[in-house]
Amino acid sequence: MSWRKWWSRLNKASLWRALVAVWYLVRDKRTPLAPKVLAWSVLAYALSPIDLIPDFIPVLGLLDDLVILPLGLWLVVKLVPVWLWQDKLRMAQAFEGRLPKLLVGLVLVIGLWLALVALLAWWLWSSVRAA
Repeated sequence: MSWRKWWSRLNKASLWRALVAVWYLVRDKRTPLAPKVLAWSVLAYALSPIDLIPDFIPVLGLLDDLVILPLGLWLVVKLVPVWLWQDKLRMAQAFEGRLPKLLVGLVLVIGLWLALVALLAWWLWSSVRAA
């Protein structure tokens, strides 16, 4: 699928609607494994309070959000069957701006960050003890 066709498919959906559609994709058993893992990653990044490049850094801070989220969405849309994406997009359209129950996503993101903090603390502790 060409970039132009993909952009027109995604453009029909707002970013918010596309993210809600991705949420429905990860919960659908018909979604193949590779796009499902990628979709979880996109959602985790979108929900994460911590960016790869902090927003207070001029230009680059906002540029990562403008590149990473659309690129992740592009890959997810490219990897799933068109009929499945259209179905989830219709479900997201019916949602009309209400938030889905993102408790599982929230727990996963918080768990990931807690695991990373614990790993960093363990590494620092072992480095201090070894010295």
